[in-house]
Amino acid sequence: MDRDAFAEAVAWTARALPSRPAVPVLAGMRLEVPQGGSTLGLSGFDYEVSTRASVEVLVEEAGAVLVPGRLLSEIVRTLPEGSVHIDTDGTRVRISGGAARFTLITMPLEDYPTLPGMPDRIGSVPADTFVEAVRQVTPAASRDDTLPMLTGAYLDFTADTLSLVATDRYRIAVRELWWKPDDPDIDVSALVPARTLHDMVRGVIGGSNVDVALSTGPGSGGLAPGEGTIGFENGVRSSTTRLIDSDFVKYAAWFPAEFAARAEVAVAPLMEAVKRVALVADRHTPLRLAFSEGEVSLEAGSGEDAQAVEAIAVDYQGDPLRVAFRPDYLMDGLTAISTDIAHLNFTEPTKPAVFTEVPSKEGEAPSFRYLVQPLRVS
Repeated sequence: MDRDAFAEAVAWTARALPSRPAVPVLAGMRLEVPQGGSTLGLSGFDYEVSTRASVEVLVEEAGAVLVPGRLLSEIVRTLPEGSVHIDTDGTRVRISGGAARFTLITMPLEDYPTLPGMPDRIGSVPADTFVEAVRQVTPAASRDDTLPMLTGAYLDFTADTLSLVATDRYRIAVRELWWKPDDPDIDVSALVPARTLHDMVRGVIGGSNVDVALSTGPGSGGLAPGEGTIGFENGVRSSTTRLIDSDFVKYAAWFPAEFAARAEVAVAPLMEAVKRVALVADRHTPLRLAFSEGEVSLEAGSGEDAQAVEAIAVDYQGDPLRVAFRPDYLMDGLTAISTDIAHLNFTEPTKPAVFTEVPSKEGEAPSFRYLVQPLRVS
């Protein structure tokens, strides 16, 4: 097989492999060439997430084997360009590429669990748009596993609109995009582990579509309790993951209906200024912004601590305003903005602010919104 194609397939499949498996066999990656087939199938599974990929091969003999997945990934990545040859000898697997030769000890294939099947397809979404949406939203999800609901990305499929939402209680990221449902009247939702979703889209092939599959309860249009599974298929790569069994927060009511002030600012210069000023602040130290006509002044540090100040030009409408944010929350919101210009909308210094992109057409609602709670400062 071709080294590059094999390396990509192995890297994709290895994403489902746990670093500390509860059962040793779950660290394995299954490689299989079916009888009469011309592809090598790769799969990984940890009882929560499954990944599958395939690569075209010249078959000498059909067979299946289970090998240490992460070690295989490291080996294949370092092989020289060209062809890779794999053969087995009893409990050993030989992998060769160029002048390099590796021998791995196989794992017990009979102990490996059966991978879950792909749920029923519900539609497809443009790959590039979906990847962008996931990258915009998932940083806002919580990393604290004590509240599983907040570690998820909420996917709401309503007609031809797909909404992705994540929150850690202090901020909310929302992205709406067009997708193509198989049922135009569809109205279902799923709470997907955000970290898993983020890993899934890293191997998506650009310029293609991602098929979405979802398990639903019989006749209810909702998810079966405790059995919810979502699947994504993109070319020869597919993945499934169990859903988080929890209701999501009613996030829409958190967004203010009206704003008292708005700043229109170039994203890149503001991000550079935030990076510089934040050098004197740790993650939980407030970075203060003072908005006035024509400029925003950024400050961090105080008293006997290191201090930094920088001002940049903005188009600001409203009364002068002083507001403070965690630097990392501020950067996550600005990084997610895909347009060159951003709108920063404010009500009061202690009430949530909302960052949005500038819509392509005047009067349109922005496709991405990022609500963030300011810090209280004396």
